[in-house]
Amino acid sequence: MPSQESTRMKLNYRVILLLLATIFGLIFSLPSFTQSSEGKKVTLGLDLQGGLHMLLGVKTEEAVDSQLKSIASGLKHFGEHNDILLDGISVQDRTVTFELLDNDDTTVIDEYLKSVEGTIVHASEGKYVLSVTPESVEKLKVQAIDQAIETIRNRLDQFGLAEPTVAKQGVDKILVELPGIKTPQEEQRARELISRAAKLELMAVDEDRAMRVMELDDAEAASFGDKILEDALQPKMKHLVNDIPILDGTMLTDAQVGYDQNNRPVINFSLNSQGAQIFGDFTGKSVGKRLAIVLDGKVYSAPVINERIGGGSGQISGNYTVEEANDLAIALRSGALLAPIYMMEKRSVGPSLGADSIKASLVAFATGAALVVFFMITYYGYSGVVATTVMVVNIILIIAFMALFGATLTLPGMAGIVLTVGMAVDANVIINERIRELLREGASVRRAIEGGYDNALSTLVDANLTTLIAAVALYVYGTGPIKGFAVTLAVGILVSMFTAIMGSHGIFQMLMNRIEKSGNMNRWFGIRLGHKG
Repeated sequence: MPSQESTRMKLNYRVILLLLATIFGLIFSLPSFTQSSEGKKVTLGLDLQGGLHMLLGVKTEEAVDSQLKSIASGLKHFGEHNDILLDGISVQDRTVTFELLDNDDTTVIDEYLKSVEGTIVHASEGKYVLSVTPESVEKLKVQAIDQAIETIRNRLDQFGLAEPTVAKQGVDKILVELPGIKTPQEEQRARELISRAAKLELMAVDEDRAMRVMELDDAEAASFGDKILEDALQPKMKHLVNDIPILDGTMLTDAQVGYDQNNRPVINFSLNSQGAQIFGDFTGKSVGKRLAIVLDGKVYSAPVINERIGGGSGQISGNYTVEEANDLAIALRSGALLAPIYMMEKRSVGPSLGADSIKASLVAFATGAALVVFFMITYYGYSGVVATTVMVVNIILIIAFMALFGATLTLPGMAGIVLTVGMAVDANVIINERIRELLREGASVRRAIEGGYDNALSTLVDANLTTLIAAVALYVYGTGPIKGFAVTLAVGILVSMFTAIMGSHGIFQMLMNRIEKSGNMNRWFGIRLGHKG
């Protein structure tokens, strides 16, 4: 009985924590390993599951033109709201020009123009010319790119794609990676959603010349302060509208899909308080006239205004499918692009190529892991088995945490897992070598194990902390696959610290009596101590 008592394994809090961590890891990693439809799974990146890679350019020059039109629109409303007579408001040659007809209003209009930031005002005998300062032009270009990135990201998030990558590339380019795009139809839908300007404008129809629209050309229309737009449903039909919009999509607060009386999809939109006031004032003064609802330069409807429309809401109708209506509503909710974007480079990664990458990575991982296990067990004996055990727990926990936080696994991310597995084994190598050193010096098994962990702790903390800082820096400043590598590296470091320092230590403490009773340090730690072994 005494010998049985002396070799009995004793649980300790470290082993209990390791067991709980293992159970946790199995629960949250199992859906990823089995690809079950239930539970959270690790999302595979573009290089592992296939998808679409695009490099987009931004026509930043057009952001300046859009800003000038917005200034002109605000100026027009200010004049109408305050009964100030402004004539010939137009946007041309990067300027807004107009004439003030009543000199008594000069002070009021000058005060208003001072509030328009980033502009230079030239006035002479009631004629005004507004231009944008060079500093504002550069600022607008940067804003156009930043806003395009944010808008595209919002659209793709609402579209439902898993972990899309949208990041700035260089100075004026945008990198977009869409994992999981497998069919030409999905690719086309995603591309249209990304590139759609989604620029909503409410524009007054020029009733005096509307009947002559088919006889006018663009230059003649511009001379009247108008522009000719195509009808969205009947391309042969043309509409003559005022060049300066009543209001635009910057005042849009919401857009949702609804259905008309014939159960056809329409988009219902709402305006903010400023937009609602402008909309109400215009419709109140324009009863009997038409208001064109313009989206991306095409007229979707031009209803007659029967009465003042308050509440700041409207409707866009067209020959939409439910899917098209949903995508349009997403684009409108996400905001219009300040400047158009264009495709510079497109590359599709097929699912089969992604599957080949996974297969090759798994083969490399399995081969490396097998060699590591063989070395650890051959060189360190049973302590190598302990290291192998915590290494397996380490892998399970990494996958579990990545699944739990919805992280994306890329090819560099898999390299990060392999690297952290190596680091976890390396930690056990350092600990085992410290234990062997103390055993050679004649320390008892118990003191050698405890001293080995104490001596190795500072080395492991320093080494892993510096690597963790590097991983954080990679995540903050990196993009796409680099972020994936940084995430798996950081998670792997934290997990390996736990499994190596806490987990394996607990196993040795649990087996302490058995190790001491055995006295065979060659079997346990791969070290021969002469007659003591």
